Amino acid sequence: MRTVDAYNFAGKKALVRVDFNVPLDADYRITDDTRIRAAVPTIQKILNDGGAVILMSHLGRPKTGPEEKYSLRHLVDRLSKEFNTTVKFATDCVGPEAAQLAQDLKPGEILLLENLRFHKAEEKGDLEFARELSTLGDVYVNDAFGTAHREHASTAVIARYFPNDKVMGYVMHAELDNARRVMDNAERPYTAIMGGAKISDKILIIEKLMDKVDNLLIGGGMSYTFVKADGGEIGSSLVEEDKVELARRLIAMAREKGVNLMIPVDSIIADEFSNEANVDTALSHHIKPLWMGLDIGPNAREMYADVIRNSKTILWNGPMGVFEMSNFSVGTEAVAEAVVDATRRGAYSLIGGGDSAAAVNQLGYADRVSYVSTGGGALLEYMEGKTLPGVAAIERDDY
Repeated sequence: MRTVDAYNFAGKKALVRVDFNVPLDADYRITDDTRIRAAVPTIQKILNDGGAVILMSHLGRPKTGPEEKYSLRHLVDRLSKEFNTTVKFATDCVGPEAAQLAQDLKPGEILLLENLRFHKAEEKGDLEFARELSTLGDVYVNDAFGTAHREHASTAVIARYFPNDKVMGYVMHAELDNARRVMDNAERPYTAIMGGAKISDKILIIEKLMDKVDNLLIGGGMSYTFVKADGGEIGSSLVEEDKVELARRLIAMAREKGVNLMIPVDSIIADEFSNEANVDTALSHHIKPLWMGLDIGPNAREMYADVIRNSKTILWNGPMGVFEMSNFSVGTEAVAEAVVDATRRGAYSLIGGGDSAAAVNQLGYADRVSYVSTGGGALLEYMEGKTLPGVAAIERDDY
């Protein structure tokens, strides 16, 4: 893989695609700077070499052009403090101002461009927009793994304008390295923990994992589709009716392949979808009418923790319950603690982005697991065996 380590940035202007899609509060303050911190080593390497850095990113999902709440201007102070310099800011990512600021940039300086998605051309993968962006720098660095599964102008198309000067940053390299480790070089026993709301989001990865894992632990809203497929009564729990037959097939596939597929034996149930709801515990296969399962129960927590602690490789994607509500976060916390414990004992643990990464960060466990991915969707697609345009654009000469 072509990485920044193989490139000397002295005297070069590096156009770096980062993933600065960070959460902001109502006053535009950053509430989680994980993605910014992740990109620091790549930026620092360029600066240490004697290069200049032009940062481009998206933030949120603006619908109709510029919106104050999605402006990258709100990141300037945080970045200036991080690099102990005044980070320059262009109020558009293309056009005369951006071109002039890029042209005047000196070695050791940093320029941040405004949100790429203020232009519809970004998500359309527009060739002319990619070409205009490319004129700002001498070398293209993609360090935005979280968007590597998108064929956008700044994540894939732009690379064709840098045939001999395109590399991936440390985040991208580490993400691929860690994903390959759990997919191709996993030490056994290997346990995958799959949570989240919908089975439809995880079908391909579950099927792929069936040939690799020893244990597959199911949690979150998707577990009730499995419970129903297994003949259970699930009350008003979340269920994908059109996926019940698929869940039944996955249960049979696990049996056939000798995979220990575990559905939570019990659940924390509530009479409405609210943290203030009445709460009870029930066997997952016998949930009362009008009640819904919102977290794995105490027996399931114990059983899952036991399997996790005895594992040598752990992949976790998706929470065990409605983690954002305190009454239904206990299952996710218990799984996180078990993963930390297993890691301390020598297991390799990969937390697969999205809500499970947020949970681990929130609980303060990020430095007590092996690797926390910054790219939920991209990681899943990579593990499903799909080609990621952002990766192919760097690795292949014909992209």
